[in-house]
Amino acid sequence: MMGNEYTTAEPSPAEVAGMHGPLVIEFGDKYCVICSAARPAIEKAMNTRPDVKLLKIADGRGRPLGRSFGVKLWPTLVFLQDGQEVTRLVRPMDDQPIAMALDSLAPLLRTT
Repeated sequence: MMGNEYTTAEPSPAEVAGMHGPLVIEFGDKYCVICSAARPAIEKAMNTRPDVKLLKIADGRGRPLGRSFGVKLWPTLVFLQDGQEVTRLVRPMDDQPIAMALDSLAPLLRTT
């Protein structure tokens, strides 16, 4: 279970742009009731893609990462591949749109 903990230690926009592989950034706040309502759908969809990293970023006034992505409503999920935005969802309440967005991300290549 992922819980409602959002970190205030956010990467810079340049650091995000340099990240490799599939990544979802969830912008929200632990006191946001809509974020809490969306949590089960987000968790259900994310559990289908354990190869995708999830960053839960505490957003708000003066938070540079959220502003760089133009976040206005919570939760906002930004789906990135190799640091580039592929798609985003704002206030998703059902796991299906989240799962479809996750499917737009390439899986990590496994080396054995």
